[in-house]
Amino acid sequence: MPNKANKKAATQACPHGMTDIIDQSFFEYQGFYEKAASIALYYGFRPIQLPAVENELLYTNVLPKGTDRIDKELYALKTKGGEHLILHPDGRFGCVRAYIEHEMNENPQPVMLFYYGPFHRHTQTPDKHNSCEFRQFGIEILGTRKSVADAQVIKILMTILEEAGIPDLSVEINSMGDNESKPAFMRELNAHIRKNVNKMSATTRQRIKTNPLSLYVSTEDKDQVIIDEAPDPVSFLTGSAKQHLREILEYMDALNLTYSINPRFVKEDGFYQNTIFRIVRNTTKTDDEGNETIEQTPFASGGRFDPLAKMMGYKKEIPGVGGAIGVDTVLHTPGHKKFDPRILKKPKVFFIQLGFEAKLKSMEVIELLREAKIPVQLSLSKDKLQGQLSVAEKLKIPYSIILGQREAMDNTVIVRSMKTRGQHTVPLDKLVAHIKASIK
Repeated sequence: MPNKANKKAATQACPHGMTDIIDQSFFEYQGFYEKAASIALYYGFRPIQLPAVENELLYTNVLPKGTDRIDKELYALKTKGGEHLILHPDGRFGCVRAYIEHEMNENPQPVMLFYYGPFHRHTQTPDKHNSCEFRQFGIEILGTRKSVADAQVIKILMTILEEAGIPDLSVEINSMGDNESKPAFMRELNAHIRKNVNKMSATTRQRIKTNPLSLYVSTEDKDQVIIDEAPDPVSFLTGSAKQHLREILEYMDALNLTYSINPRFVKEDGFYQNTIFRIVRNTTKTDDEGNETIEQTPFASGGRFDPLAKMMGYKKEIPGVGGAIGVDTVLHTPGHKKFDPRILKKPKVFFIQLGFEAKLKSMEVIELLREAKIPVQLSLSKDKLQGQLSVAEKLKIPYSIILGQREAMDNTVIVRSMKTRGQHTVPLDKLVAHIKASIK
């Protein structure tokens, strides 16, 4: 028998920051996924479904302390076997791990993958929930350093968002530099930090000890002037890194994408190289006194991560670039376009059964319609004719099929037009043809 503590735990709400996705919300998420997947498949991407958990070392061996991902976000799990696991905070690490584990380097290059699913990070929601589950649709291109791959990722993510009805989107792009140019940028950044360390917030002073790049993501008011005066990596680009950025911008011009170089946009994760980007929408907000402010909503972000595989312990770099869309952000945006998933077809027929014999026969009739791909709505738990007819009228379903005791014995049904109230008795073996002719 369960004890009182177990009974109480079973009735608690979802963990903070998580939620059940039910009925219409489920269909909206599924519809968005199917639309995004169809676009990715069109461009040659292959699906991958990542496990819900990964080895914690996959992240902690790569990311330095002083990054939000390590200090705040990793969602650790306890296991009886003593393994240190985490719920996936994103899909990129898993895709690189899968590329190595499944020896995808033997496949024709580049390998292009897309994924979708729930991910988890602590302290990610503005309402200060202790944990957060969110959904991402991501694409990754592994095995090429060519700038066209970077542009392709940005273009596909932008296309998905535009198809979802998100207006006024633009791309903010920057470059973190490559192995040749990044050291000069880091030397200048460290000098800037030493000069201003006593002016920084206590949190930032602590975090820059292990990760100088964390300065750029600080939201403390005290740090903003220091960030504005900090060096930007794009100013230190040398030949190949500069050429890589120039080619991406040329591709974006050719694709008519709206973009800007944002020198203050810097990612703190040390595995990014060359391209980093985010897709945003800027909206103007006016307060009661007429003052205008710009509010920025990010819908997607990503970048190039050539060093990541080697930092994870692989023998060499695996060039890669990718990005992900925050699906929750899209579906909570007013006016977004809703996509009906393939599993949700508007019913053309409402099935009505009357009596015990009809209930026994009903599954045979329903299966007949399913095999013919005729969408059906039904309510087998209801018994009275009028109650079932009222449901059909409320749902605005054009036809109803009525199966009573006599029809069950005669292998017939009554097909009724909900608009004209006219009805016909139809043999079961001719039902599919009759319905298809009626709903044309």
